[in-house]
Amino acid sequence: MSDEKDIVTTEEFDEEEYTAPTVILTMDDDSEVVCEILDIFKINENDEQEYIALLPESDDPDNTDVYIYRFFEDEEGEPHIDNIETDEEYDKAAAAFDALMDLDDEDFEDEEFEE
Repeated sequence: MSDEKDIVTTEEFDEEEYTAPTVILTMDDDSEVVCEILDIFKINENDEQEYIALLPESDDPDNTDVYIYRFFEDEEGEPHIDNIETDEEYDKAAAAFDALMDLDDEDFEDEEFEE
């Protein structure tokens, strides 16, 4: 058995066929919100705590609300999320996510103009 992975290059990537991974959140009022998983990240490399950034599906194209939660896997490898308890921790996680998005934007801009 081979451990080789298929690598999809940008030339082979078909945006119309791509389906972003999603999760369904059950809110405090028992309503459900479908969210696209944007990223799972750490505040810095030395942290063990991971965070997940979620974009709720919306009919409003201007909606840019992003939900950020603590992320962890249990002993069986099942993913779980938990609320961030303090404003300080949330601010750090949000800043780390913003920095990641800025890096992604820079990478995209670099690729867009390379030819």
